[in-house]
Amino acid sequence: QAHLVESGGGLVQPGDSLRLSCVASDLPFTRYHMGWFYESPGQKREFLAGIEANDGNTHYADSVKGRFTVSANSAKNILYLEMTRLKLEDMGVYYCAARFGYWSTYTPWWDYWGQGTQVNVSS
Repeated sequence: QAHLVESGGGLVQPGDSLRLSCVASDLPFTRYHMGWFYESPGQKREFLAGIEANDGNTHYADSVKGRFTVSANSAKNILYLEMTRLKLEDMGVYYCAARFGYWSTYTPWWDYWGQGTQVNVSS
């Protein structure tokens, strides 16, 4: 069974930067799409950023384009999310996820999930 473990969350101020990490195990890392999802308070889990397994193409939600960067170190099975210019509305739980097959941002179709890491943004 695949395991995904996120880390790097914490308390930051608006405008700050933060780097999240996701360590994958028992997973053929390069054969799976990898992505980040988030849940703001009281909202459903939504796609945020990801990398396709086939060509390494990246995808971003409109809300984070130009501010967040997703990357991966396939040799170490680690997925990263570099977050900059953080806003109050970025506060929430960030989840690492993996999906096999065709690319999709539809949350229920992703196969494996981490436990999430909390990002708090406060002035």
